[in-house]
Amino acid sequence: MSTAGFNSQNGTGTGQTYTNGPSQNPVAVQQLPGGNYGMTQQPTYNPMQAKAPAPLGPGLYPSGPYQPTLPVSSYQHAPPVSSYQPAPPGQPLMTRPLLGGPPSHTPPQSASPGPRLPPPQATPPPPAVSSSNYYPNPQQPQHMPPAWQYNNAPPPMGSPSSMGTPPRGAMANHMNPAASSTAPLLPPSSAPYSSAPAAHVSHSSAQPPGPGSPPTSLHGYIQPGTAPPPMNPMVPNTYQPSRASYGPPPTGPPPTMKPTAPPTGPPMANVKPPPPRADGTMAGNGPQASNSHNHVDNKMAGMPQHGPPGRHLGHYPSLPPGYQNSPAPHNAPPPMHPALLTATQPYTQAHQPYQQPPGGPGPAQLSPSMAAMSLQSNTPESLRVVNLLQERNLLPPSPTPPPTPCLPQDLQKINCNPEVFRSTLTSIPQTQSLLNKAKMPLGLMLHPFKDLSQLPVVTSSTIVRCRSCRTYINPFVSFLDQRRWKCNLCHRVNDVPEEFMYNPVSRSYGEPHKRPEVQNATIEFIAPSEYMLRPPQPAAYLFVLDVSHNAVETGYLNVFCQSMLENINALPGDSRTKVGFITFDSTIHFYNLQEGLSQPQMLIVSDIEDIFLPTPDSLLVNLNECKELVQDLLKSLPTLFQKTMETQSALGSALQAAFKLLSPTGGRMTIFQTQLPNLGVGALQSREDPNQRASAKDIQHLSPATDFYKKLALDCSGQQVSVDLFLLSSQYCDLASLGCISRYSAGTVYYYPSYHHQRNPAQVECFQKDLKRYLTRKIGFEAVMRIRCTKGLSIHTFHGNFFVRSTDLLSLPNVNPDAGFAVQMSIEENLDDLQVVSFQAALLYTSSKGERRIRVHTLCLPVVNSLSDIFAGADVQAISGLLACMAVDRSATASLSDARDAMTNAAIDSLTSYRQSVLTIQQPGLLAPACLRLFPLFILALLKQKAFRTGTSTRLDDRVFAMLQLKYQPLVYSLLMIHPALYRVDDLTDEGALNINERTIPQPRVLQLSVEKLSREAAFLMDAGTVMYLWIGRNCHPNFLSQVLGVTSYAAVPDNLYLLPELDTAESQRTRAFIGWLRDQRPFFPPMHVIREESQLKPTFMQNMIEDRTESALSYYEFLLHLQQQISK
Repeated sequence: MSTAGFNSQNGTGTGQTYTNGPSQNPVAVQQLPGGNYGMTQQPTYNPMQAKAPAPLGPGLYPSGPYQPTLPVSSYQHAPPVSSYQPAPPGQPLMTRPLLGGPPSHTPPQSASPGPRLPPPQATPPPPAVSSSNYYPNPQQPQHMPPAWQYNNAPPPMGSPSSMGTPPRGAMANHMNPAASSTAPLLPPSSAPYSSAPAAHVSHSSAQPPGPGSPPTSLHGYIQPGTAPPPMNPMVPNTYQPSRASYGPPPTGPPPTMKPTAPPTGPPMANVKPPPPRADGTMAGNGPQASNSHNHVDNKMAGMPQHGPPGRHLGHYPSLPPGYQNSPAPHNAPPPMHPALLTATQPYTQAHQPYQQPPGGPGPAQLSPSMAAMSLQSNTPESLRVVNLLQERNLLPPSPTPPPTPCLPQDLQKINCNPEVFRSTLTSIPQTQSLLNKAKMPLGLMLHPFKDLSQLPVVTSSTIVRCRSCRTYINPFVSFLDQRRWKCNLCHRVNDVPEEFMYNPVSRSYGEPHKRPEVQNATIEFIAPSEYMLRPPQPAAYLFVLDVSHNAVETGYLNVFCQSMLENINALPGDSRTKVGFITFDSTIHFYNLQEGLSQPQMLIVSDIEDIFLPTPDSLLVNLNECKELVQDLLKSLPTLFQKTMETQSALGSALQAAFKLLSPTGGRMTIFQTQLPNLGVGALQSREDPNQRASAKDIQHLSPATDFYKKLALDCSGQQVSVDLFLLSSQYCDLASLGCISRYSAGTVYYYPSYHHQRNPAQVECFQKDLKRYLTRKIGFEAVMRIRCTKGLSIHTFHGNFFVRSTDLLSLPNVNPDAGFAVQMSIEENLDDLQVVSFQAALLYTSSKGERRIRVHTLCLPVVNSLSDIFAGADVQAISGLLACMAVDRSATASLSDARDAMTNAAIDSLTSYRQSVLTIQQPGLLAPACLRLFPLFILALLKQKAFRTGTSTRLDDRVFAMLQLKYQPLVYSLLMIHPALYRVDDLTDEGALNINERTIPQPRVLQLSVEKLSREAAFLMDAGTVMYLWIGRNCHPNFLSQVLGVTSYAAVPDNLYLLPELDTAESQRTRAFIGWLRDQRPFFPPMHVIREESQLKPTFMQNMIEDRTESALSYYEFLLHLQQQISK
């Protein structure tokens, strides 16, 4: 990969280092000669690999079972695309069989008289898992399936010859520079999850001062007493900075892991493990009995993989009675929306009374307390074995709360709120090889600027940070005594400043451990002057409006001007707030709003090729001083262009003008666009072929057509300017290209397809509500964010809207409370001598009032040394959200089919690892731990989601917008986009209802997304996150129609009903209260569509029935059969 090629992917072609993804250490960005890129550990499993063969049929994947192939070493010299060293002589070979002919979907014969699947007519071919084979085969280079880079940075690479679609244009946000040119060619799926670590962000060395993350070490405040042994026996630290890099993976058996010793004696080497339980699980969390398959090491030792006898598809009943008719669990908690789940968890932002034991505990006191948390004693509920083929009612009646980390209670109750900071694994593996064996991604989901009801704010001239790694003091550090504290990230001992000895809350001296900084996992500091490179900038808002004929026809200008007039006094800011307006069609129109003018003055610049500012000092004006002129302009704008016939759009030139206007101060640029830009710089041409919208093949044009918008976004980011895009259009606008202007400047994209003020009133209401929230929500200017983690862990990939300024510093010209981020991590050094690790995100920003502030979040998680503990702590929602981010990037850099195959492989590989390495008694069926029971359902939901589906007509802009949302939305909101919630609402009662602000909120149970749950005698509400559907059955009870909808019969329900009438009936009040409560859980406004069985929107509603089969996708049960077949190979 040439340097020029890398740079051009990131916005330049001349060697300028624009990077927007995980920034690498400069030395490691360049490709080194040879096949080994500084490998220092075993290669990690990677479900995003080279392109798989094209689908062979209309199914989800190419059909066909595995065919055995010759074993091939993953370190052999493959064709020129291979980036791995040849294996030394005697290196064992690793192989995974390929897929062959299609498996039968004929229901297997069963002796039981239970219900059966319908006949297999027109059944789509099942997914082929040729893409599950992650092994590059030199003899068959075309069978190199996709795989993700899970837990390590991808290595630099050349251009794989087998890649069907090379990356087009700029890369997706998270991509590593070293991997920017093409999709990685990585080891096979059964091998550990990623390849050799390329350059990544290492947290083992000191970092320069800045708003970065704080160092954290474990809190020493543990009540003395006896407890079981520590979760991880203390062993000597084996980290040696000067040792040589690891070679190929070891060929022998895995290193022996000793069981935990009793508290009264030294570790015993030969403790007999407890007998297996009836459900097939082991009581212990150490290495299992010899009959458990070691997935990775057996492969590396060349041992054949034998599945238990009888695991063939035909040996299972197709639809056992329990799968179809088993009742739901009766002891399930009442339904609750995800956004309120935190209320039920032991997390809090409130001040916690935290008492220091006499004498001050040292780090040694941690071990007995941590030992009580070991999973050795009893099998937890999260590891209960579930046969997915037999248990039908897996979907809980209410959303699943995040798993609680296995920490001592005093630490857990002050841990970070999971809605702010959440890990895919709540138990961190000791080593990278252990993480590889689990075959699950390790990453963090962040919502750093979330609106919080309680946020401690500290004003102090001294912000206490670690002198080495610059971590902020936090609840998980250890106080050695009153004058010294130990960092929980780099373990350096620091002095306690004299000012920190005084506690402003209790007004006492000599108790530094009781200060708010050490009592709250989320806290905000008002920063002193050393955190400012320049005086804090004023709040500056510039609105750039499309006023072409198409824009005027949509009617959006009236809504915008009216909303601005209503909320102009609510814009965040102070006496320095600035505001300006630019309109454009084929020319650029500026507005002189200088104080003293009797009315606004329009200035037209027609030379769009060489744009300039006609009066630079009077176009961006002080809002308080010129408010009357601004109001006059907003009142006149809708009529000013009412009769325009100008159809062209010079968006690129308008953006250049806006950049010149805002760059001296920084601020927020808001773009309103209604058509494809077709004039001047940045002009685009339609790339969508409507005939290919339902194609089952790879989708083209998911990458930008030009790098103009990315380059401009990077220029904006450098001047602290963020760009938000409101796209209101009924035609193709190439959102893949236009979206770059927001993605790389930390902005947001809002998309309103088919917007029209008369023909689509639901969209108008949605636009009004979104715009009001957008104008009035809090905002942070000139922000940067750094994430730090305990020494031994490293961050290598970021997801979200940002620009990576230096190795681990995210540039966020604006930060808003609705923005989410994700990061992927790897284990760089063994964590043998640690019981816990910590992660800290620090966000430095300027408030709209001109204050420089630092918001710090710290998360503490336990370290474990067994696969069973890793699986017990898996967070299936966070894993699914991170996989969605990875799949979006894979779609842009490789192909959509690669991303789809890789998601399926992620489910196959994690369940295979569980079956082979955790279960000790092999049982028939598709087995999963209870904590991962929804994983296959979420993967199938992603495959049917608008961003990734094939075979269903999907507009290109709609698909790209869905991808942008998955990357940008905080996890709690994106989960509903992935798997909507279905409720029956025609029989709402007050039983189990919530009482919030004197309102009674009914709590109906969540139903499975299947047509079998619908009834023509009922009404159902589907909450799909960004939109809601109220489905009315043909024979719905007349009482619901009259009391809720205000109509006399089913035929009287209007076609385009989107508002429920406010009727003075109990049924109407309950229904509107429930829908309003759901809407209040998110910052954006989801429109609601009332649909009948013959409505035009019915197909859209039915496409969200994830568990049902369609012409181009498998049903949930068929998908489970497919997974079982591949796992049984």
